[in-house]
Amino acid sequence: MCATCGCSSSREVVTLEERVLAKNDSLAAANRRRLASSGIVAVNLMGAPGAGKTTLLERTIGERGAIAVIEGDQATPLDADRIRRAGGAVVQVNTGAGCHLDATMVARALDELDPPAGSLLFIENVGNLVCPALFDLGEAARVVIASVTEGDDKPLKYPHMFAAADLVVISKIDLAPYVAFDPAACRRHIAAVNAAAAVIDLSATTGAGFAAWRDWLADIFAA
Repeated sequence: MCATCGCSSSREVVTLEERVLAKNDSLAAANRRRLASSGIVAVNLMGAPGAGKTTLLERTIGERGAIAVIEGDQATPLDADRIRRAGGAVVQVNTGAGCHLDATMVARALDELDPPAGSLLFIENVGNLVCPALFDLGEAARVVIASVTEGDDKPLKYPHMFAAADLVVISKIDLAPYVAFDPAACRRHIAAVNAAAAVIDLSATTGAGFAAWRDWLADIFAA
């Protein structure tokens, strides 16, 4: 304990965090084996609240056909209801005060959802640009959605999130002419923290960029 204020020392906090992450990683590995054994490809979809995660999934269901979705939010079944209306199989996970999904939550959701072998599974994480990047869920790939309405500096302000991405989707590009957003600067910032990440400009409203999105999904299925 800290002699000054009685709080836990930084060493104790770091040790606890390491134990939490190690336990989560072990459970995530079990999820990954379970999914791989059924040929299920899971995509961890992350981004800030309002970035367009659910809208992207609705459009993807409409263009690709049935997919399975684990919906993460602190409260309400609103996003799960949207996915269900769009034609997707879905399970809602409400985290309460929690700011992210973890491997245990995903394992329980998989038990309930029971996605068919060979399917595409999206895990829509809780809207947050910090905590979800720390927790492996057993996914095959990570996608970060960043909308033009958030500004072009988010990769620099939240580097750990963008460093964890296999793909960054710059969403709502139909709104770019109406907001202060520099597409070239955003791409430079993404490359500065993650030179390996693919980047797609996309509008779920107009459909622009969806061919590239479909191609990327096909590539991860083939991997």
